[in-house]
Amino acid sequence: MELTRPKPADAQAIYDLIADLDTIVVGQPDSTLDDIADLLADPDFDPATDGWLCFEDGRLTGFGQALRKGRTDEIMVDVRARSVAAAEVLWEQVLGRFSDVTAEIGVYAQDTVQRAAVESRGFAYATSFHRMRIDHAAQPEVEFLPGVTVEAGAFDKDSMLRDVHRVLEIGFAEHFGAYERTYDEWYESREASSSNDWGQMLLARVHGKPAAALIGTDNFVPDENCGYVLRLAVLPEYRGRGLGGLLLSRAFAADFRRGRVGTILDVDSNNVTPALGLYTSMGMRPYMTLDIWKKRL
Repeated sequence: MELTRPKPADAQAIYDLIADLDTIVVGQPDSTLDDIADLLADPDFDPATDGWLCFEDGRLTGFGQALRKGRTDEIMVDVRARSVAAAEVLWEQVLGRFSDVTAEIGVYAQDTVQRAAVESRGFAYATSFHRMRIDHAAQPEVEFLPGVTVEAGAFDKDSMLRDVHRVLEIGFAEHFGAYERTYDEWYESREASSSNDWGQMLLARVHGKPAAALIGTDNFVPDENCGYVLRLAVLPEYRGRGLGGLLLSRAFAADFRRGRVGTILDVDSNNVTPALGLYTSMGMRPYMTLDIWKKRL
């Protein structure tokens, strides 16, 4: 058995490994090659210290990662392995990378093997995220609200983008897993993502004041030809006015115009706002669940 550090040239092999393992559990790959390439280039991820590849008889049998969430004391970990031996070695490396931090890992609800692995290592269940989807068989209807204007797309780093960043930071402050990022950190992260498209950003203003924002990306275009709502946030003082539904309707209509067959998003089942009810009322349906487990290291 040999352990090495991942390099950009390893993206295809890592993707093939993860795609095979995902297919066993959920019936299809749940990531793209671009997703893996983005991870290896993520500003918060240092392949020389935060990633591991496991080879057995020259074959890649495992990948592990420990990714710090910005300047917080929280890390996102993952271990994907074809063999028990590879899993054991990678878990030791991943959980030993940091100390005095809280580790977080996502496990598919139906993945009994991975659930047993995290439970045996002292992880405790924290929450679940539901992946939801709506299919666009016809042009979706666009909603309107009095006193509300919606700006679409942004190419000026110093105006609309800053308003969107502020709405997202405040709107997600109480959400599970949220952590503070400066404008420059957020901008760098978005620019580093191959699925980013500033043209899919929406900002709702109420009587001229920023109130709600939506970030759409191309995460699910390569494999499912669907748009993806990465973030949807409404400032606390503007909640309950229909702004979330208004922005979703605009995103659905824009995806249809782009030739997308549907729109996908992920939502925390314990969301502090009634997001799950909003999405179902907009015609979305859950089709996959990812459980989040945590452990203090």
